[in-house]
Amino acid sequence: ASLLYPYGLDQGDQKNPKLDDGTSKKVSLAVPFTFYGKEYRSLYVNNNGVVSFDAQVSQYTPDPFPLADGRPFVAPYWADVDNVLGGDVFYRETTDPTLLTRITENINQYLPKIPFTATWAFVATWDHVAYYGSTTNKGNTFQATLTTDTKTSFIILNYSDIQWTTGAASDGDPETGLGGTPAHAGFNSGDETNFYNIPGSQTEAIINITQTSNVNVPGRWVFQADDFKVPGVPTEVPKVPDSNNCWL
Repeated sequence: ASLLYPYGLDQGDQKNPKLDDGTSKKVSLAVPFTFYGKEYRSLYVNNNGVVSFDAQVSQYTPDPFPLADGRPFVAPYWADVDNVLGGDVFYRETTDPTLLTRITENINQYLPKIPFTATWAFVATWDHVAYYGSTTNKGNTFQATLTTDTKTSFIILNYSDIQWTTGAASDGDPETGLGGTPAHAGFNSGDETNFYNIPGSQTEAIINITQTSNVNVPGRWVFQADDFKVPGVPTEVPKVPDSNNCWL
């Protein structure tokens, strides 16, 4: 069975315009989604592998988290996508019972101690998307699914096929899509303190994200999003800068 939840125009998805560093229009949500303790009622699906809550993200070279500028977002695979060269970015808000049942079963399987029955989901899918400056037909396919029962919210990241890490404007090799500043996967709360980086982010190892997981399903990462928790993995603690004070 495919890791990916169903997507595409036949599922009622919207499709992002073919535009380098482009984004969806502002998507108003039927129910609020809670991310790091804050409710959001709209979001953007950005071509460069980011679902953002407050503002569009056109930036193509990823910065390390936590970001100092307070942008709250989910980055399934933040890198320089060019959907003009290849691939599509799809999204939909859904209450389809078949999908909600599948999501509920997945969450209950991975996190049996948390009572959860999905009542809403938002599915964003990057389908065989190319990298900026590409001279190849390499494409990445991955998905971010947001879901809630109105109290508890989860984010499920699915990685089906990852063939490149870096666009040419991020110092990547146009012939391989590798090198330079590789893709970043993780979460930025927007409060400048709380964040999570999926292991391998911004290193060449991120190309292997289809083989990693925190729920023993290679290519799938699952997170509780309302009061942010990373099941199965110790949460990364923000590093406190060394004090420059020198007491003599």
